[in-house]
Amino acid sequence: MRLRSNSILLALALYAGTAHAHNYHMGMADIGYNAATGHTEVIHTYTAHDIEALLANLYGRHFDLGLEEDQDVLRQYIEQRFTISAAGKRLPLQWVGVKADADTITVFQQIGHTALPPGAVIADSVLTDFIPTQINTVNVGANAGRAATTLTFTAASPQHALP
Repeated sequence: MRLRSNSILLALALYAGTAHAHNYHMGMADIGYNAATGHTEVIHTYTAHDIEALLANLYGRHFDLGLEEDQDVLRQYIEQRFTISAAGKRLPLQWVGVKADADTITVFQQIGHTALPPGAVIADSVLTDFIPTQINTVNVGANAGRAATTLTFTAASPQHALP
């Protein structure tokens, strides 16, 4: 009986470790201009486990992103590490909200009444300060004669200008 219960505990420990571990760390953001509202919309998607581990590491506690005060901590982190600038001035990204499930954290932001001009600079170091292998991809939709583009951000390459 003791051997069987040790085997069960070992199997549970291995399952728990593999359920939360993954080798590829990535984030994705989609940026598009909504002609109906006149806003530039930004939708970020990150692996829930990576965000949870980051927040627990930074603050030493578990976070519940269903709570407004815990969402505020994530908002502050994202706003420090994801910015868009034009003509040398930071554009005001407004926090719209967050949606969390077991697998992903989705963050919604917008820039009111603004389309991104050519040469706008995007800086994205979300999670790259915590996970050295983190890769963030930003897809920027076509607008005002500018072709759609995809940018890749890493710890070594945290900002890019739009063509």
